[in-house]
Amino acid sequence: MAALLAENFRFLSLFFKSKDVMIFNGLVALGTVGSQEIFSVVAFHCPCSPARNYIYGLAAMGVPALALFLIGVIWNNHTWSLVAECHRRGTKNFSAAATCLIFGSVMGRAAVAPVTWSMISLLRGEAYVCAMSEFMDPSSLYEFPPGYGADIMARFPCDDLPGNLTIFKDEVIRRLKYESQLFGWMLLGVVAVLVFLTKCLKHCCSPLSYRQEDYWDQYRSNETKLFHRTAEVHSKVMAANNVKKFFGFVCLDKEEKELVQEYPVEDVQPRPQWDAITGVCIYRENKGFPLYSRLHKWAKGVVGCNSGPDNQEMVFLAA
Repeated sequence: MAALLAENFRFLSLFFKSKDVMIFNGLVALGTVGSQEIFSVVAFHCPCSPARNYIYGLAAMGVPALALFLIGVIWNNHTWSLVAECHRRGTKNFSAAATCLIFGSVMGRAAVAPVTWSMISLLRGEAYVCAMSEFMDPSSLYEFPPGYGADIMARFPCDDLPGNLTIFKDEVIRRLKYESQLFGWMLLGVVAVLVFLTKCLKHCCSPLSYRQEDYWDQYRSNETKLFHRTAEVHSKVMAANNVKKFFGFVCLDKEEKELVQEYPVEDVQPRPQWDAITGVCIYRENKGFPLYSRLHKWAKGVVGCNSGPDNQEMVFLAA
């Protein structure tokens, strides 16, 4: 059990770090499906009691979806870039469209896992059957005995039915699963249409050519990898220098000694430099030349974020 949960969290970790959105979304969806299967097998037990069925069924579908959504928001680097941007600079440098698109990008990625969870829950039907069984009208069943109400209908997902009602169990569950799966397929269709329209809108409104967008994606990916790799080496060398100053020596393995010798580090970067490269990345142009990231902008020495002919904000390409 622990191994299966660890594997699903590994899926989610890969998902939220992948540069390819399709692979990213696919891994999260796959991990969510696996988690849903585990949940249904080991954790879902309908109480088969009036009022409790509805609350438990909704909780089984809604609470994990909410948790997955919050995890998606937390694990998305763009979330903290947006928080840093609002904290340091506010949103005065963004148009309303850019702000909405950045926020929508965070919410859209975070919604993949909860939507997948909800869809799989509806297609399986167990939670819906549990939640809605007590609301089923007994008179809609052919030759159903009179005198029974919600207290009996709520027990249909379980096996503790009166003997004269067991013949109706398959019909009740079949009808409720039909409704559940219908809603599940409708949700899948709505999501597919929304994704299609979003992709069409993005490509139709983008001011960049396909090749430049591809180059921008490659640049951001390479910059992120190189920055993290360099930051790891820089911090390790800096830590080694500080430890050596404190103890008079530092215990390093062969590879670490080579790093310290090859990359001398004198000091850390001042806070204004970190502030300058931290925040939301929106494609901009300065005097006709592209600025692909905040680090790129800092390296070029560009100051300010005016939205004029020489410094154009591409609102439809919010990262």
